[in-house]
Amino acid sequence: MTGRTGHFTRGQVSRNKGKPMPPEVRAKVMATAFKPGHRPANHRGPGHERIDSKDGYAVMIVDERNPWSGHATRPVHKHRYLWEQQHGPVPEGHVLKCLDGDKTNCDPANWHAIPQSMLPRLNGRWSGLKYDDAPAELKPAVTSTS
Repeated sequence: MTGRTGHFTRGQVSRNKGKPMPPEVRAKVMATAFKPGHRPANHRGPGHERIDSKDGYAVMIVDERNPWSGHATRPVHKHRYLWEQQHGPVPEGHVLKCLDGDKTNCDPANWHAIPQSMLPRLNGRWSGLKYDDAPAELKPAVTSTS
């Protein structure tokens, strides 16, 4: 109600700017500060893999610059990365669909590029029959585009 927010306004200087830190406080702070070259215990470098808890796909850390954060490594879906290594980039408007229904099977032979517009049909939106629930002999017919 008074208009005071407790936030710094743009250009406001803090009260302790330029003042030295007392030596006893500095010693306590530096005892727990990160040392140069320190790696945390939970660091995961290139080659680390995990299963994504949200959607069940295998995610791996690759040694490529992350275009969004600028970090030296970036996470990618393992099936897509391996498929692109063998077949090149996924065509525009297409997605990869696993043929055996196991998202953790990242063998490029298990994945097939399909038009993105086919996903509602494969998820059973119109027919009620989901691709992953269909018998093995019907799966090629379900994924045919003609």
